[in-house]
Amino acid sequence: MLSKADYEALAEFRYALRKFLGFSEKAASQNGVTPQQYQALLAIEGYPGRNWVTIGELAEQMRIAHHSAVGLVDRMEAMRLVKRTMGRDDRRRVRVSLTAKGLKRLEKLYLVHREELRSSGSQLATLLQKAASRIPVKISLASPACSMPEIED
Repeated sequence: MLSKADYEALAEFRYALRKFLGFSEKAASQNGVTPQQYQALLAIEGYPGRNWVTIGELAEQMRIAHHSAVGLVDRMEAMRLVKRTMGRDDRRRVRVSLTAKGLKRLEKLYLVHREELRSSGSQLATLLQKAASRIPVKISLASPACSMPEIED
């Protein structure tokens, strides 16, 4: 059975996380992109091993439907933040990468986020550890993929 302290620990972590996400949304907006566009810039440049993604990989990283990722890339391409190139081996496979403008925007937002994490990151880590340590071993957790709603830009 879960205790009041279990709920309080998770609520405290969720509140701190929401505060950071609120900061992130405001920072993105102040820098001329939507929060989802910022997340896409980061997902593309931060993709493991390379600095481009396919539409399907972006959709997975963003936890959105494929057609939503296409629309997001369309809007970002119109803003000249990203570019599409045909794959070398399979011309049906489109690579999405950042333009110089997109990379400059991401670098600016990265620095702003790094500063915020320097001030609030240790608190987030502590609260996450506190909340995670209170999870009883017997409770079955739902798959994150099952509980993530699609977010439209």
